[in-house]
Parts: sequence; structure tokens; C-alpha cells
Amino acid sequence: MNKILHLFDEQYVLDLFKKKLLPKYPSFRAIKKIKIIPIKKNIWDYTYHVVIKFETKFITKDNKIKQLPIYCSAHSDEPRKNVYSGLKFLWGNSFNKGYLSIPHPLFYSNYFKATFYRGVAGKNLYKFIREKNFKEIETILPKAAAWFYKLHGLPVAEAKNFNQANSRIKTVIPGKEYILKKIENNYPEFYNFYCQAYDIFIKREESFLADKKNRWLIHGDAHPENVIKMSKHKLAVIDFTDLCLADYARDLGCFLQQLEYMANRKINNPKYTKKIKKIFLENYLENAKIKLDDNLKERINNYYNWTAVRTTTFFLFQKPTQPEMARELIDQIKKNLNIN
Repeated sequence: MNKILHLFDEQYVLDLFKKKLLPKYPSFRAIKKIKIIPIKKNIWDYTYHVVIKFETKFITKDNKIKQLPIYCSAHSDEPRKNVYSGLKFLWGNSFNKGYLSIPHPLFYSNYFKATFYRGVAGKNLYKFIREKNFKEIETILPKAAAWFYKLHGLPVAEAKNFNQANSRIKTVIPGKEYILKKIENNYPEFYNFYCQAYDIFIKREESFLADKKNRWLIHGDAHPENVIKMSKHKLAVIDFTDLCLADYARDLGCFLQQLEYMANRKINNPKYTKKIKKIFLENYLENAKIKLDDNLKERINNYYNWTAVRTTTFFLFQKPTQPEMARELIDQIKKNLNIN
């Protein structure tokens, strides 16, 4: 039996949480019940990639019920200790205080190669985009900008490179060579475009990062689905698998491209999309007290276009494939990069 299946057994999880969680919550005396909800459940004979939500009901010392959302992220081939270490570092550097928050790291399991954390309750920015809730979108974006600047503004002297492979375009999993080979085998008509585009992205990034002072702690997967409105004032960002030391412009370019893509699909108003991109970027610059000079603009655009290429790759290999959507995006990227 694949060992990860233990985490879908309520009694097993109950025993695990009694041992690992209860000591972390001295105001609770017992765990009453756990409801197991698979978020991602990819399980094979011996390998796995899962994200599980445990709706956990605790009993307080005065016999009241308190429910907390406990999550687990586990991957048999990619241990999630970097996620736990990254969250723990951020938690100890003021992300456990104020109105800009993160999930609460709880413990790491070597046996399951899994990070357990207390999740954040709320609604992600993409849902407000889908609902065309303009008021909420425009309220959330300045807070999202402040959150990303708070991350980028942390001193990096004590920060590890929590996901070293993710620190460079050329090595981001599954890696440039893997992607090019897959394109060559399945979509040879796009192969030259991919080669030219990746050469541009990598050359520009390496030029900037050649100076070792150009390092910031970045989220690495900045997009609207990872931005959570917790309450009227409180906002959190989730999913720290790709947390690493890199160019902060990457978070900006990635977020702006995904914001644009999602808004264009769900709201279909280019003028409004331009407006909300401006809200995010201007608030970031204001928080950081910097100007959008030519250097920063070029770096943001580089990551914007790289993210767009990653989106085309998704269209080409998801099931069912969507090559026409990929082709439309590729045509736009070619114009942006001035390539044939």
C-alpha cells in the first residue's frame, strides 16, 4: 500500500494530530473530529503528489468547539521541507503580525515528505475577477502590492535559497531542455519560437543576476489565485513551493501577466484590465519608494513574456489541448519580443 494513503484514514490522522498538533495549541484539550478533503490527489503505486485539507474540530478547555483548516502538501519526489522552512522563516519575520499574512507552518514529516500548515480562510482574487466584482478587485490589489513589497523588502542575509532550482528561468522545473524537447516532439512548428524566446529570457535574466547583490526573496508563483482576502482589512498569500532568492521583478511580471490574462478572459474589457494592472504596479512602486525606470521595466516585461510562454505550454499539453489559444498567445509574444 502506498504510505500516503494513511493520510486519508481519519483514525491515523487523528492519532498523528494528537501527537503533533495538540502541544502547539495549549488552549485545546482534545480533537473531536477530522474531515478529510482531497484538494489534489495524484497517487500511483509508490509515488504521489497530494494536497489535503483536514477540517479539524478541537475541543477547548472550556468545552467549546473550535474548527481550524489544517492542510498538508506532500510530494514523493520533491520533499516539501523547503515549504515548511520558507513559511517558518516568514512567520518569524513579521508575517504572523498585522494585516498581511501567510499560512501558519505547523510541522514537517520526513516520513511523508510533507509540510503541514494551518490554512487561511477566505476568497481568492480570481473568484472576484470571475464575478466581475470591481469594487473588491480594486480594494484587494493595493493590499496585494503591499504584501509583495513586504516580502521583497525582507533582509536576505539570513534567508536560505529555499528552492534553488526555481531561482533561474533556465532551471525552473521541469527545466528548459525538457520543455524544448517536448515542444520539438509534439509541436515542431513552435520549436524555433520557443528556442528564440528562452534564449532572450535567460540572457536578460543572467545579465541582471550576474551581480550577486541583485537578490531578493520572491514568492515565485505570483498570480490572483494565490491572493486571499481573509477579511475587510486582512490579506494573505498562499502556496510557497517556489519561494526562492531571485529578481523581485519576476513576481511583478508574473502577477501582471496572469492578472491581465484572467481579467481579459472573465471581464473582457481591455481598458479595465489596463486600469487594474496600473493599480497594482503603481501601489507596489509607491510602497517600495522606487520609480519605473527603463531597467526595471525591461525586467518586468521579460518575466511577463516568460509567464505568457508558460501559459502557452499549459495550453499545448493540458487535456484537452488548446493549440489555438496557444497560437494566439504566441503571436502576441512574438510581437512583444520582436521575433519571427
